[in-house]
Amino acid sequence: MRMSSDETRDEQRAFETIASAIDAGMRVFDTAHAYGPGESGLGHNERLLAGALRACGAGSRARIVTKGGMSRAGGGWIPDGRAKTLLRDCEASVEALGGLPIDLYLIHAPDPRTPWRTSVRALARLVEEGLVGRIGVANINRRQLDEALELAPIAAVQVALNPFGDRALRGGIVERCTERGLALMAHSPLGGPGRAGGLERRQPLTDLAAARGVSPAEVAIAWLLALSPVVVAIPGARRPETARSAARAAKLSLDRAEKALLDKAFGGERPARAAPRASGAAASVRDEAEAVGDGAEEVLVMGIPGAGKSAVAEEYVARGYMRLNRDQRGGSLRGLAEVLDTELAAGVRRVVLDNTFLSRAARSYAVDAARSRAIPARCVWVDTPLAQAQVNLVERLLDRFNKLPSPDELRVAARREAGLLAPTSQMRALRELEPPSTDEGLTDVERVPFVRAPWAGRTAACVFVAAQVLGRPGREDAIASGKGDAPHLIFDWRPGETSKSLAGSVSAVGNLVAGPVRGAVCPHPGGPPICWCRPPLPGLALAFAREHGADPSRSIVIGAAAAHRTLGVPPARLVAATLGAAYVSV
Repeated sequence: MRMSSDETRDEQRAFETIASAIDAGMRVFDTAHAYGPGESGLGHNERLLAGALRACGAGSRARIVTKGGMSRAGGGWIPDGRAKTLLRDCEASVEALGGLPIDLYLIHAPDPRTPWRTSVRALARLVEEGLVGRIGVANINRRQLDEALELAPIAAVQVALNPFGDRALRGGIVERCTERGLALMAHSPLGGPGRAGGLERRQPLTDLAAARGVSPAEVAIAWLLALSPVVVAIPGARRPETARSAARAAKLSLDRAEKALLDKAFGGERPARAAPRASGAAASVRDEAEAVGDGAEEVLVMGIPGAGKSAVAEEYVARGYMRLNRDQRGGSLRGLAEVLDTELAAGVRRVVLDNTFLSRAARSYAVDAARSRAIPARCVWVDTPLAQAQVNLVERLLDRFNKLPSPDELRVAARREAGLLAPTSQMRALRELEPPSTDEGLTDVERVPFVRAPWAGRTAACVFVAAQVLGRPGREDAIASGKGDAPHLIFDWRPGETSKSLAGSVSAVGNLVAGPVRGAVCPHPGGPPICWCRPPLPGLALAFAREHGADPSRSIVIGAAAAHRTLGVPPARLVAATLGAAYVSV
């Protein structure tokens, strides 16, 4: 990549590096259509590689791996997993390689705007149409890998794996690839450009390197290759001597003691798993822990931000469990696991942890701490729909600020206080969710569906009116079907404007109802939402309901678009309920 993307790129040195790799016995070369100096340089790396391989006479011997589905708009890296993009990128790669066959074609990364199944099926069609030999996926988690395996003939997986990052190990990617015989291509095997220099300061790499008379980088690559027979390291060599060093690393064999030492230091060593409990045993597990006064147990309460984890954790605290939470203590999940291990070693018998724990990798630290002490670890998954979790986060913000904070206020507060999030952060967390399973070392998984408690102390109702309604026929009848004496909020998204722009709408509705009428707009720009006030996010409605002491579930939404339905409940045509309000369509 960096042979094309670096500002200091040197094409002659790149040719020499590729030639040195060929001479050293390397045959697999990793490139991508997006590897270039920017949006105008797409395909640069593929053309460079193809030219170098031909110059070496190695075009027929090399196995080329390339990738698609990544935009370079504005010089950034933006996943684009649409089917038409993958086909277009693949055809462009075929052209850039000038007839050299593509042995393996990968999707660069999941696109949050495109269903993963759509992208994977598009990959499968590339094989069916004969454009590529095999296909694979890159930068995915275990859940996404398992879904891809159900849909397409996946042959390889490319993820980051190095002494600084063991997510692929802890997240079960290496395990699944080994089980299925999939090639696991470890990109950034030395930690990437920003971290590779740090290998010189990492023991036991430096100790083993000195004893063997090799470099720490060569020991690091040898350790990766020893993790599993399916692992392929793809270091980003930019100089001939670096390519030759990588080739030497592939021939370096670690003995059992050396590998064990590195495994312990860098994540390859995991405690033995406890046997899972029988299906449906969640209640008996809980009852057993309560009945046996000194029965040891670790409970992980997980869910997306705003799911209601704290309330569940407090129930365990009331039963005598010690609570550990990274948001309260600071630090990392790995650091929290170290605190957990210290507490368990000191004699604490029952512990509840309530962070998001959305991924297998995130849960692994706490699971390992329990395993190492032979203590059962089980999971309580608070499975709250995104819309309901959004309501919970907005209510948290209203408690904290007594109003909806501006994006700047939210950004500043979020740096100091845990649990204050923008909508995009919460949505990102949902995309990262990997449902928990006993195959990751948990003895049991208890799924807790979300049930909203009554809005305590609120007996009034209000009416939320989408501004678009007022331009539709039948608006008078719709508004008349509501509660005329209730407070009415007219809401809209109008970037750059204020609530004064709704003055005419407020006056028109005021002529039809007896209750007070007010307008409110989201003035913030387009793109991913940076605020909680853009409809159909529930910020404007919840702030108005709180101001008037109204119960949202007793209220009415009068809408004009499908998105407005997400603020209400049935009629039966409604597909998502947020506030619990009745919905009237215009």
